Amino acid sequence: MFQSEEVPRKEAMEEISEGMANVNLNDNNQKKNRIQVSNTKQPLFFYVNLAKRYLKNHEEVELSGLGMAIATVVTVAEILKNNGLAVEKRILTSTVDMKDDTRSRPIQKAKIEIILRKSHNFEELMDAAAEEREHDDANENS
Repeated sequence: MFQSEEVPRKEAMEEISEGMANVNLNDNNQKKNRIQVSNTKQPLFFYVNLAKRYLKNHEEVELSGLGMAIATVVTVAEILKNNGLAVEKRILTSTVDMKDDTRSRPIQKAKIEIILRKSHNFEELMDAAAEEREHDDANENS
């Protein structure tokens, strides 16, 4: 369990479920293992927990963000790496043209994509965390 995690587990799982419900899986252009990070829409640990869920189902997860969300993308990747859950595969940076209604020409925004793959002991760490949560829940109910 993360010391700095402020959102209780149940609320965090509800946020992940809501976020997953809003993901459009019918868009063929969107990869199934890509998380587009925003720095305003969801708290940091929403993306950490979502990335863990994606890594359970895929060998890799791609974290992507524009502009001010780049810091959030990097932080999420570092949390996953520092906890031994993921290994950095590739980092891509670029600029993209964004349409701005207030200006006649497009503006450029910085973009980052970080591809992480499961660590060799990902399953063991996730199982240990699940056991710890069950143990904590059992102690709370006693």
